[in-house]
Amino acid sequence: MNKGSEKRPTRATASNYWESCEAVERHSERVSGAWVFRETRVPVHALFENLKDGASVDEFLEWFPGVERWMVATVLEHESKALALATG
Repeated sequence: MNKGSEKRPTRATASNYWESCEAVERHSERVSGAWVFRETRVPVHALFENLKDGASVDEFLEWFPGVERWMVATVLEHESKALALATG
């Protein structure tokens, strides 16, 4: 199995994957039901895309003022724990 595929939840588990993260929420009527930072319209995937493209957390927070530092830290910690479990 490709290690890269172990790091990402499947479509079937994506919903359960983020439900336990207090910094995010999902509503079918907002942003097409994507997981977003709580009380914003900023998709969680925007954080990972920006970090992948070389942005810093400070830059991301500047670009998306509704997102708070604790939210980013919580999402990154959530992802880190999930990766640790996946790679055992």
